[in-house]
Amino acid sequence: MTIYLVRHAKAGDRSSWSGEDFQRPLTRRGQIQAEGLVEQFSDTHVDRLLSSPYVRCMETLVPLASERMIPVEPVEALTEGAALDDTLTLVRKHMHHDAVLCSHGDVIPMLLEHYAARGVELGTDPGCPKGSTWVLEVDGAHDVVEARYLPPPVD
Repeated sequence: MTIYLVRHAKAGDRSSWSGEDFQRPLTRRGQIQAEGLVEQFSDTHVDRLLSSPYVRCMETLVPLASERMIPVEPVEALTEGAALDDTLTLVRKHMHHDAVLCSHGDVIPMLLEHYAARGVELGTDPGCPKGSTWVLEVDGAHDVVEARYLPPPVD
């Protein structure tokens, strides 16, 4: 089974957004990145789409959800500032099927650091740019055994 960790696509600059950060949407470039995920996942089986409830994360998965006719499920354990234990519990819960999880630039690196500390090789870690995906391969014992990076479909 595979868990796909997607960093939300490009959103407007946080400092120039006048509303609540929770509601900050994708930019046009971010929308193009989100649409690019449809092609990126075209040959990939996906059972579930889970997302931080932040608008920019939900919007990142909307094109893929529309293409696959799978709902995007908002999950608090993927929000900015989420606790590692909560996020790990969520990942473990979904290790028995192929799931796409959309989150933020603090949560995904936190998870990757956790797995790296447990011996999972991250290769030359390119970080976690907006729109990028980390592919976590899960073995039969429900442990992450491999992680590989996919760049944003459109940068």
